Amino acid sequence: MHEQTACMSRLRTSDVVIAGGGIIGLSLGLELLQRGLSVVVLERDQAMQSASWAAGGMLAARDPENSPALLPLSLHSLALYPAYLDRVRTLSDQPVPIRTRRTLQQVRPSYSAGADVTFDDAKKWVPGLPETDGKFVWLEEDSFDPRDLCRALPMAFLAEKGILLEKTPVLGVECSSSAVVVETTREQIHAATFVNCRGAWAGDMHFGGIPVEPVKGQMVTVALAAERLRCVLRTPKFYAIPRGDGRVAIGATIEQAGFDANVHEQYIAAILHTAAEFIPEVEHASRLESWTGFRPGTPDDLPILGAADASNCWHATGHYRNGILLAPATARVMAQLIFGETPDLPLKVFSPARFPLKTALDACSSVSYSAR
Repeated sequence: MHEQTACMSRLRTSDVVIAGGGIIGLSLGLELLQRGLSVVVLERDQAMQSASWAAGGMLAARDPENSPALLPLSLHSLALYPAYLDRVRTLSDQPVPIRTRRTLQQVRPSYSAGADVTFDDAKKWVPGLPETDGKFVWLEEDSFDPRDLCRALPMAFLAEKGILLEKTPVLGVECSSSAVVVETTREQIHAATFVNCRGAWAGDMHFGGIPVEPVKGQMVTVALAAERLRCVLRTPKFYAIPRGDGRVAIGATIEQAGFDANVHEQYIAAILHTAAEFIPEVEHASRLESWTGFRPGTPDDLPILGAADASNCWHATGHYRNGILLAPATARVMAQLIFGETPDLPLKVFSPARFPLKTALDACSSVSYSAR
């Protein structure tokens, strides 16, 4: 549907061209459309079908595994989320329901944030939970199924008269002090502004050589009794996210494996084995689906938000494990930057200038396990 809609109008000019049709690119596009600009989003494959589609969907602003530097942007995005989802629902006429409202988080004994949970209370929410050396806290934290947003967000963008060109890779970007020219496999587009939102693919040299590399993650969904798990369960080694209908998404590996999209049984089995230590039924549960995704990683695990070296070009990428969470705030602050406004919060820690030269992430093939 998206491709057919795009082909009906062969635009040659636009106020803004955004490369990348994931949650970051489309959310920014929607924000700019509502500010009165014309926007073309170019997607190399299908919109919302890479990291956005593969994500867990936790709005984990206070995850203790996150960098403290990320907290102000995370909390700002969390505050924007209700209006953001309402906007997407209204424009798309598609539901994006909240599936859970709280997270049972395993933390180190010294962790002081969150509301402590007694072991008896934790077992009421996660029967069979074993006693461990760590402790658990409650985090008031929503989650939703990203597949719902993957359906709704492109429709919302199109409803606002945005142009979405799928199966349209960017071949190059020529920048000047007054405009940019974007070469694609489809056509040449002249615009006032270009934004690199290509996620794990954002580090290509013709996009400025910023240090973004794919960080592979593998996940699996199993079938449990509908009320077996009524909250997100998250530890430093895995997470389990109930969707409210018996489906439980479990993940995820962290692999420096390039763009290897294969699902490897031994890694899925390892995730399930770890989860079964906390939810015994997982060991023999029916598997419904397993998949891979590519997080856009940076050397410091923080996003890259701000002006590129070239005139009229910007970066909004590198969100690593938090693209879903950070989309509304990223759209807001990037729109403010593009319009020459003071952003809602300082962005120096996310500046592209912190990486003056292209560096490479460690390309080892080791695998670890993480909460997103």
